[in-house]
Formats: sequence, C-alpha cells, structure tokens
Amino acid sequence: MPGDRQWYVVQTYASYENRVEADLKQRIAAMNMQDKIFNVLVPTEKHIVIKDGKSREVTRKLYPSYVMVEMILDEQSWYAVRHTPGVTGFIGAGTHPIPLSQEEVDRVMAIINKDKENLDVEIDIKPGDTVRVIAEGEMKGFTGSVVDVNLKKNKVRFKSEVLGGAILETDYKALEKI
Repeated sequence: MPGDRQWYVVQTYASYENRVEADLKQRIAAMNMQDKIFNVLVPTEKHIVIKDGKSREVTRKLYPSYVMVEMILDEQSWYAVRHTPGVTGFIGAGTHPIPLSQEEVDRVMAIINKDKENLDVEIDIKPGDTVRVIAEGEMKGFTGSVVDVNLKKNKVRFKSEVLGGAILETDYKALEKI
C-alpha cells in the first residue's frame, strides 16, 4: 500500500547497475529525499572459484540489469528514481510498481549476507577430466580420471593411473586439470 516503506525492483540498462546505484544515491542527497528513499542495492552473491589449484573469491550480480530500492512510494520518490540516468522503469503492472514481498526480500538478503564459510564453490573439474595431484605428499604427481566431485566435502575422487585404477580421494585444491 502506498505510504509504506517497501523494497521495489528497478530495471536498468545492461551493465548499468552500479552506475544507477551511485547516480541514485547522489540524486537522493541532491533532492533531499532521504526521508523517502532509504536504500539502493545491487544484489550480488559471492562465490569461491577454484581453477588450477588456486582459489579466489568472485562477486556476481544476482539479477543483472536490476537494482533494489527501499522507499516510500509517492509521486516525488517515483519521479526521482524513474528519471535517474540508466533506469528504464520499475517492475510492476503498467505504470504501477509492485513491491517485493517480505519473503522475497529476506531470501535476497540471506544470499547477500552469506558467511564466508557458506559460500558456494565452483571448480573447473568435473567427472571425466584428467587431473594431477600438485600438493605435497605421498600422492604428488599422481594422475587420473575424475570419477566424482563432492563440493560439500571439498573432495574429488579419481581413478589413479599410477596405482592400476585404484580410486583415490583428495581435496580439490590439491589437483590441477591437465
């Protein structure tokens, strides 16, 4: 209902999300709209990507071309957001923006605020790939074909060529794809 503080989704030109966020924050200050527009957010999600045995954290936009805005919807706030450079419109029916439900907001915030220990992990190793153990230890230099990847346990099982087809398991950080 109009007059309530709610989250809305604003569509932007492709790859303009961060620019729209910055421009909208400037407009809020310049137009003295802090009492009607409270938060501007480009929803992002962090992942751990492991490639060639090296791990790095990457940030990806959850919803490319969209920005979330927490505001009290009225003519002034609608105008301030709608006429920000790079904004193509609000998500809604016709000219009436539809706010996100509290469940939708909670789900997005849970993804954004994930603990570092709970980040999704992506590796460039899949069943059928050939790998080599690069970590120090008794298996260093062993090669084989990947049988199974268990991201929850950070383990990869592979069929060792050195040990006549024995199935070995190691941490995926100890492997490189060849």
